Amino acid sequence: MNTQPSARVHSYEERGTFVVVVSGEFDVEEQELLLAAWGEAERRNLPVTAVDLSGVTFGDSSFLNGLSQGWLRHRDSGRKLVMAGPLHPRLERLLDLTGVLEHFDTVASLADALTDSPEEPAG
Repeated sequence: MNTQPSARVHSYEERGTFVVVVSGEFDVEEQELLLAAWGEAERRNLPVTAVDLSGVTFGDSSFLNGLSQGWLRHRDSGRKLVMAGPLHPRLERLLDLTGVLEHFDTVASLADALTDSPEEPAG
């Protein structure tokens, strides 16, 4: 019986920001979930993507690669990628030890990321 939380990625647009909510445990089998989210972010072409990692309980090197791919894709297209927590202690340690954390703009919560996001034009 597998009791691991299944990995999930859900995305939507809010306040002019593309939001990617990531939860569960991630290894090489789930890497495509993140890559698909980055592809959708490119199609939406919003200036900011907020990735909510508060629900991630485990990530391996393929998860780190997926995050790094997202960061590179956003940087190369002139868009901003913001990492929102709070981070699970295990994930925060992994991101810190590998140096991945230093490449991201980070905020304490998704609400904080949306507060700092550009507003949609009044219409």
